[in-house]
Amino acid sequence: MSASTFDLRPLMVANMACTMAMMAFVSLIGPIARVLGLATWQAGAAVTVSGVIWMVLARPWGQASDRFGRRRILLLGTAGFTLAYWALCLFIDTSLRFLPSAALAFIGLMLGRGLIGVFYAAIPVGCNALIADNVEPQHRAKAMAALGAANACGLVIGPAIAALLSRYSLSLPFYAMAFLPLMAFLVLRYKLKAQELHLRQAPRKVHLNDPRLRRPMAVAFVAMLCVSVAQITVGFFAIDRLGMSPADAAQTAGIALTMVGFALICSQLVVRRLEWPPLRLIRVGAMVAALGFSGSIMVDSAWGLWLGFFVSASGMGLIFPSFAALAANAVEASEQGATAGSIGAAQGFGVVIGPLTATLIYGIEPRLPYLVAAALLLLVALWPGPRQRQAL
Repeated sequence: MSASTFDLRPLMVANMACTMAMMAFVSLIGPIARVLGLATWQAGAAVTVSGVIWMVLARPWGQASDRFGRRRILLLGTAGFTLAYWALCLFIDTSLRFLPSAALAFIGLMLGRGLIGVFYAAIPVGCNALIADNVEPQHRAKAMAALGAANACGLVIGPAIAALLSRYSLSLPFYAMAFLPLMAFLVLRYKLKAQELHLRQAPRKVHLNDPRLRRPMAVAFVAMLCVSVAQITVGFFAIDRLGMSPADAAQTAGIALTMVGFALICSQLVVRRLEWPPLRLIRVGAMVAALGFSGSIMVDSAWGLWLGFFVSASGMGLIFPSFAALAANAVEASEQGATAGSIGAAQGFGVVIGPLTATLIYGIEPRLPYLVAAALLLLVALWPGPRQRQAL
């Protein structure tokens, strides 16, 4: 099936809705942590826990989608996400009202984010495997870029709404976003057709050390690590480096992440038109993203920070659909679910390492996390290999 005949719209809507809900938390965690008296590393851990769960459960979710079907797993994931997000929303609102001890607030945030991670892990795995099932290899990067553009729309709209509503209350954005996962579930339930082509073949296991997946898994890890570094530090960077109040920092972080989403939309629309080989997209994207992170090191104003994030995201937008397509093209139809799970595990590992590392080295120097991200992206861009030379 070609990208033109497979209906991506239900997947795009669901991804955009869930991304909006997730990004409301990420863009506000810095100011919320300061109000609740949490240390920087505790805020990082609250973001990281969902990455730990994602890393652990991505492969089981992928294998489950091979056995029971992509649609069923996507419905289960969005339904669980909805309930978990409502629970976290109520906890944050209650905490901001009554200001419990820092230890209790930390435990609640960890549990809430962890429960969200359990179900969110099913969504990208199911979507990527469904695309691999129904779209020809030469068009997969294009289809996955469309899905990425929908995610980027969530990055634009989610932080923008969070920044706007945070003027009135830090908990109000969560109530506004809490209906989005339910909308994602309903769209998938009534608009996503059952297209379980993979069930014609018995599922096959894919090992984490499969040589076919080493490069796409490494790129997935670095990409998510760099993204999580930027997300977790932007609020603190605005407070400590740019001298802003928590409320102003929340708005600055929201606008920065909005710029990220806008850049991702633009770059992934470019991917759909170029249809370059995945390895070429990875190399060019990593160079551009490294330039953006390097520029962010030198900024001393909100405008400079927004520009640095825009350039970084422009490069990342070339990378994200490419490593997923590279992995899907390397395996057989009966291995797509397990492969998507392996890529998800690598991304989850990046989400685990990124916030913890960033918040630890941030205490040494606020610009150091961005320097590390730029260096890692340069290594990805310059990674030699015969397959890369052939693609270029």
